[in-house]
Amino acid sequence: MGIFRFKQFDVLNERSAMKVNTDGVLLGAVTEVFPEDRYVLDIGTGTGVVALMLAQRLAGFGEDFRIEGIDIDGPSAEEASRNFASSPWNTHLTAHKAGLHEYSQSGMGGPGMPDLIVSNPPFFDNSLKAPDARRNAARHTGDNLSFREILEYASVSLSPEGRVSMILPAGTEAELLRFARMCGFAPWRIMRVRSKEGKPDSRIIVRFRRRRPGEPADCAEESSLVLTNEEGKRTSQHASLVTDYLL
Repeated sequence: MGIFRFKQFDVLNERSAMKVNTDGVLLGAVTEVFPEDRYVLDIGTGTGVVALMLAQRLAGFGEDFRIEGIDIDGPSAEEASRNFASSPWNTHLTAHKAGLHEYSQSGMGGPGMPDLIVSNPPFFDNSLKAPDARRNAARHTGDNLSFREILEYASVSLSPEGRVSMILPAGTEAELLRFARMCGFAPWRIMRVRSKEGKPDSRIIVRFRRRRPGEPADCAEESSLVLTNEEGKRTSQHASLVTDYLL
């Protein structure tokens, strides 16, 4: 796959188990960042593309921020590290070969609680697995990372005003929201994504925050996104979302 070139950074896209893809770019573009976000954790970082997209925007707020990317797959973590090192924000980005449990127990992330947790987690629980074992680990939950593990970790590790942002198949929405409530989170914003107009939703991008006392369980701002028009080109909404990143 070589190098994937963005406007402000390049991404080596050869060794990671999960290549640069639409889901990751959408997650990086849609996830909100704020000036007070000083510590961001990208779980299952892959090539590091989501972390790099967030760093591009966080740099506009000043120099006092750090982003930690973790991936259980060694070659993915190594490739993310190279991509971080070659970026304009190399002093703010670190990649670790680690699963979430190892990361949380080892203290490798340093002091403080994440203000933002972002993840494009594996999601094919029951689908037929591909021959590539590393790609399986990146795309199938099994014994690997799942949104449940992320939300459980966030429930004890996220800063009080922090957020969690994830992209998942649309069919997981009911279970995702139910489990998030069990972990003390409320959906803050939900974007439903369709590949084309007239098609069913294929993805959801959900941003959670801790549920506040007396707050209703379903209080999310909802929006929708159609990726391509009848000619197969990006819709104006999609193009606007990624215009700061894609060439």
